[in-house]
This record gives sequence, C-alpha cells and structure tokens, in this order.
Amino acid sequence: MTASTANDQRFREFKMPDVGEGLTEAEILKWYVAVGDTVADGQVVCEVETAKAAVELPIPFDGVVHELRFDEGTTVDVGTAIISVDTNPGAGPAGAAPEAAPAAARAAATAAEPEPETGGRQAVLVGYGAAPSSTKRRARKPQPGAASSVAAAVQAELNGHTAPVAPVAPVAPAAPITPVTPVAPEPALGGLALASASGGRPLAKPPVRKLAKDLGVDLATVTPTGADGVVTREDVHAALAAASAPTAASPAPLASGAVAEAAPGAEAASGAGALVSRETRIPVKGVRKATAQAMVASAFTAPHVTEFVTVDVTRTMKLVQKLKTDPDMAGLRVNPLLLVAKALLVAIKRNPDVNAAWDEENQEIVRKDYVNLGIAAATPRGLIVPNIKEAQAKTLPELSRALGDLVATAREGRTSPADMSGGTVTITNVGVFGIDTGTPILNPGESAILAFGAVKLQPWVHKGKVKPRQVTTLALSFDHRLVDGELGSKVLADVAAVLENPQRLITWG
Repeated sequence: MTASTANDQRFREFKMPDVGEGLTEAEILKWYVAVGDTVADGQVVCEVETAKAAVELPIPFDGVVHELRFDEGTTVDVGTAIISVDTNPGAGPAGAAPEAAPAAARAAATAAEPEPETGGRQAVLVGYGAAPSSTKRRARKPQPGAASSVAAAVQAELNGHTAPVAPVAPVAPAAPITPVTPVAPEPALGGLALASASGGRPLAKPPVRKLAKDLGVDLATVTPTGADGVVTREDVHAALAAASAPTAASPAPLASGAVAEAAPGAEAASGAGALVSRETRIPVKGVRKATAQAMVASAFTAPHVTEFVTVDVTRTMKLVQKLKTDPDMAGLRVNPLLLVAKALLVAIKRNPDVNAAWDEENQEIVRKDYVNLGIAAATPRGLIVPNIKEAQAKTLPELSRALGDLVATAREGRTSPADMSGGTVTITNVGVFGIDTGTPILNPGESAILAFGAVKLQPWVHKGKVKPRQVTTLALSFDHRLVDGELGSKVLADVAAVLENPQRLITWG
C-alpha cells in the first residue's frame, strides 16, 4: 500500500448531506467541535440551516478532527466536504492532506522533466508542468574568441594532445553597479490574494468579504488586526460600530470670514458613514429566503380570492374556559386556536372539495381524503408552516397535544423538513398580534388558508339587545382555479357557525 493510499484511508471527509427534499445548499450555524477534538460515530458535530429548518448533523465515523473546512456563517453546497477526520490518530504524525498528494506528485514530475533542447526559459503552469512553446529558437552561432578557444582546448585535451589556445581579448571593466537592497518576500496566505503595499486589495477571507458586503462596509477603510494584515470578522464589526457611533466632539466654529477646505473625498466619506449608520443590511437566506420565494411564486401563480366574516365567539370562549378544567384535557394547552382548528376540520368534512390541490402539469384537481393541517408559526429564523399529519382523525385531546408539540418545536428551530411538507390547508393566527384580520397568501400546493383575528369585547346585537360580546373576524383566502365563490363561502360560513355555536362540533362532527 502506497503512502498516498494509506493517507486517503486515514483521513475521511464528511460532506454536506441533503437534509431536505432536493435542497442544494445549507448554512453552517454552529460548530460543536474543534480541531483536535475526538468524535464518535453518531456524535453531532455542527448545526446547519437549510431553506426549511435548522438541522443538527451527526458524523458517521470515529476519529480526531483534523480540519474544519468552513467557518460558521458560511453557506456550503450539498456534497462539499465540511470536516476532515483522522480515523487513525495513533499512527503517528499526520502527513500531507489527501488533496495535497496529487499536487506534490505533479510537482515532482515537473522537476524531473528535461528542459527542451531549444533552450530558453518557459512559463510554468502551476500543477501542469512547463507549457510547450509554440516557437523554436535558433541555435546560437559559435562566437570567435574566448568561447571557441576554450572549446578547442577541451577537445584537444580529450584527444590526448594540447592544442594552442588563442589569446583571450581583454574585457573592459564594467561600470560599478549600485547595490540594491533586497526585498523581503511577502508571506504566502492560503486562499488569499496578496495585496500590494500601495493601495492594493485588502486581505480577507471570502466569508469576511461577504460579511462586509452585506453590512455595507468598505474593506479598504477597515484596520486589519489579523496575522499578516488580514481583515477579520471582528475588524468588520468594529468598523461598522465606529461608523455608527456619533462623533465625540463637534468641530470648533470657524472664525468670521474663514473658509474651511475639506480634503478630497472627505464629503463623500462623511456621506457614506452617515448612510452606514442609518441603514442595516440583513442577508436574506435560509428560511426567510425560501419563504420569500414561495410567497412570490404562490401570489403570482394561484389566483387568490379572500372573503371575510365577523362572528360572535362568546360561547366558544366560555367553552375554552370549561375545557381547561376538564380532566381529559389535564396537562394540555387549551386556547381558542384549538377550537378554530377543530371548526375548520368540521367545515372541510362538510365541504371536502376545498381540501385539494391544482396539478398544473396534468391540468387536474387533486382532491385529498386526508387533512394535513398547517399552522403558521413565527420563529427567529422566519415564518414556517409545519403541519399536523392526519388531523381529521384526531380527537380534541390528540389535536391539542399535536398542536402544542408543533408550536414548541417550531419556536426552538427544530422542525424537520418532513413536518413542513405535504400540507393541505393552513391556519394563520394573526390575532395573537392584536390584528383583526388580513388577506393571507396561500402556502404553495394548498388551496385554502384561514386567518384567525383577535378576539375583542365589542357591542353586539344579541337576542334583540345590544350587549358586550366576544367578537372576532375570520378571513379565508382560496385558489379560485379549484375553489369557486360558492364553495369558499360555504367553508367560511361553516367555520363561523361552529365558533358561534360550538355544540355543532357534536351535531356536525
């Protein structure tokens, strides 16, 4: 076994997996290990964020971490190696990294290649040896004088006799040469372009350049603190903080008649600093990027229609209070959203055609005999819509438990991609923000979404008298390609009827 083969088997790479459904990239949120740490098969080494959720990645083999290929905050394509592990650390000092072996072999082969007979210096392409020249140089003609005489003497010596050597013409002394101070070579920086001493491109790694671009910071204005003058992430944040901070002292007023002369570019720099201090750039990626793309695609693909209804939910609010003391609901979270979800499931049962999807390729309506009920959840990483599988078959306690688990998992950022796929209809609870209602956009692949507004005490005509009642507004958006106005109106009216008189949960359910 060659050294190269042994090295390849010793160092194993863990590549970014496809943790979703055909996703192409993921961002490394946090590393849980460092170089030199011992890892075991199944141990979580990092957390990544895809376009759908944050996922922890376990490593599939044992060893010692040899290299972390990417920094936190870097977006990496699926299939790219993100960590290298030494699976046999007891074998002695680690040799060259696996990827360095081919380069070393090519360098050795290049050094062993004979120089072309035509002579002359040729450019060397890194990793490929000397490039063949397209032109040939003529052989130099022998010059009379010293060179030819020396050659004749050497040939005569080889033939066993001494040939007369022609006198060598004296060479005029050369003009004195001014000594040149040697220039120290610039240190090599792996993966970084070297900047010249006079206004060259600032040195920074690609993730740091991206950070500076996203924050609107010009790297040329950043004071580097890294080794060999490299700009670090901390330097970028420090420059941004300095630009955002107010000036410590105001300039002294000018004397009467005095004219201030600003240095060239000072006005532009001042304007740029003020702009940076008043704007914050937030990269759109991960969940937020996926949500934005999905909403644009949905809004401009499905023809949306939204209908509204205001309903007296006083009886439903009383039922919520009773259920909180019910022994069968002990330990479960009972709130108005639970009964809204149950009311929607009853309405879908009475109007099954609303639980469908539009198949654009085959020009068909696909009606679904199951309900995967989506609940829009606001998280620090953006809005996600996990769904409760087979919600139509769950009892009220089961629905409450599933709803609580779904929301808690979403807020912790642990929702799996599987929990967010396959939804059929969605509820968005804008009432928790004190909003009366809205015009929600359909989740892609679904035909309807119900917005539940805030429940407020309002004057209401009840049994012929104006009384304070608990009132809310519901809004139903639907895809008008497969849900016409009649069907959409029936669904919304049924939800309102159940919330107004919750005993219909029994008679209709």
